[in-house]
Amino acid sequence: MDISRRDFMHIAAIFGLSAAVAGCAKPKAVSQISLKDIYDFNAKGNVTLLHMCDLHAHLKPLYWREPSTLISAPNLVGTPGFLCGEAFAKHYGLEPSSLDAYFDTCIDFEALAKKFGKMGGVAHMKTYLDRVRAERGAENVLFLDSGDTWQGTGVALKTDGEAIVKAQNYLGVDVMVGHWEFTYGKEQVRKLIEQLDAKFISQNVVGDDPFSDEYEELIFEPYTIEERGGAKIGIIGQSFPFTSTANPKEFTQGWSFGLRLDTLQEYVDELRNEHKVDCVVVLSHDGFSVDQEVARKVHGIDFILSGHTHDPSPKPITINNTVIVIAGSHGKYVGRLDLDIQDGKVKDYEYKLVPIASNLIPADEQGVKLIDELYAPFASEFNEVLGQTKNILYKRDTFFSTFDQLINDAIMDEMKCDISFTPGYRWGTTVLAGEDVLMENVYEMCGITYPNVYTFELKGAKIATLLEDIADNVFNANPLYQQGGDMSRLGGVTYSIAVANKAGQRISNLKVGGKPIDLNKTYVVSSWGGNLQNAGANLRKDKIRPVYDIVRDYIKRQKVINVSNKGNVTLVDYECGCPEKGSRGC
Repeated sequence: MDISRRDFMHIAAIFGLSAAVAGCAKPKAVSQISLKDIYDFNAKGNVTLLHMCDLHAHLKPLYWREPSTLISAPNLVGTPGFLCGEAFAKHYGLEPSSLDAYFDTCIDFEALAKKFGKMGGVAHMKTYLDRVRAERGAENVLFLDSGDTWQGTGVALKTDGEAIVKAQNYLGVDVMVGHWEFTYGKEQVRKLIEQLDAKFISQNVVGDDPFSDEYEELIFEPYTIEERGGAKIGIIGQSFPFTSTANPKEFTQGWSFGLRLDTLQEYVDELRNEHKVDCVVVLSHDGFSVDQEVARKVHGIDFILSGHTHDPSPKPITINNTVIVIAGSHGKYVGRLDLDIQDGKVKDYEYKLVPIASNLIPADEQGVKLIDELYAPFASEFNEVLGQTKNILYKRDTFFSTFDQLINDAIMDEMKCDISFTPGYRWGTTVLAGEDVLMENVYEMCGITYPNVYTFELKGAKIATLLEDIADNVFNANPLYQQGGDMSRLGGVTYSIAVANKAGQRISNLKVGGKPIDLNKTYVVSSWGGNLQNAGANLRKDKIRPVYDIVRDYIKRQKVINVSNKGNVTLVDYECGCPEKGSRGC
């Protein structure tokens, strides 16, 4: 694949290439761009922290389209963590049609996907990681993982996370925290931690079973102290604080989660005063916006390496002398943070969010072999072609995505329900228009450990209240009350929403099957990925079935999938899906 000089200049900008290289008179082919060119970085100090988050078990390169709608409360919209599209490009100064615009936004995604190819892949990540370790000295480098790593693909589901732990060990992860990891259940989590070469830490997971030896005790070590480059670095773990409400409680029964900012402050002080560390890092799965609030409330943290909300953030945020970074999702990026630590404190730092462009960064041969071995037992199932898609199938958006609509279409077709609920999970993959849809793609969208679709009855009034409650979680003006995820995706339903309205007053014009909802009527509802069935009546036990099987069979029946990109939600108080700060429009 050859690229024009203009395209090469864009690549040069995102990778920080030297002026001498970028200014060459003759265009280069991608194969001619050396590792030195790609990895050029203003190295600084004596310690390097490498960071990934929200891999969601995607071991292979993939396409991942960033959201075209990212809405929040008026005080948050257009701020880092709630930026997308043109607003994101303007905020960070991205050039149109550049590699960074392709990685960071949805703008011209399909055209740029054909130009730049797939993203991520652990074998490509390893090439980059090894390059940095060779440059800085492995003894001066730490690789930190903010979690949501073990879950999200077929190979993760089929091996109960073991394949992903093997990939982490291959990559050389040093420390991690968790969220979706816990959906394998307590016993399997402990087993996987034993297999993991890295340290699993969390200061905010405590036993709450009064009949257990773990009662009121920490389940995991709260922090670790690592020495790199002659400096002592204290790393405090912060797993997802809402795990027991966002996911079924049975997976973590007896463990209590929460932000626990009081104990977080205590551990920061303990590391500073008792252990005399030179640098305090919080390895977090709180979410980017929540971690900005953490920085306002907890003092003495040098760096927060965030995760959970899948945000790419090319530039750090500094709040109360705490620097916050986040490294996107799905293996698309590795964050590099160089620290200059002298006289017991951080004097300076340099940061770069590095896109793992798998068409530019060669795959490590050992990694290719490992992935082939991990996938081999499931290759025939994963590679089955179920059908083709006429339009792009993508996942991420505040209200609607085509892949979620496909899931709802499949459920409604089989269950003959009035309404279908699909959870607003942020992980998945993207299938380009005209491509085959593989069984592997279906697992990448709904391969969870509690996959069953339940069909039951709900009153119209309950459905209306439920939507308002979900909206209050997603659009709460206080990030500390946002538990993560986008709005649930609904099949068979249309509605309007005024995001800025008060709780309980956001949803209007709610219709089921094209008719205004009857609050007194009983509707047949199907849902998966949550506990909604517990609120319903007359559960159809004979219809319970895994969602990935339902979607598989539907695609096979349809042969060609034609899901419209037109959503079923009307946004009342914003003029576009990616508004700028202080504006209701783009």
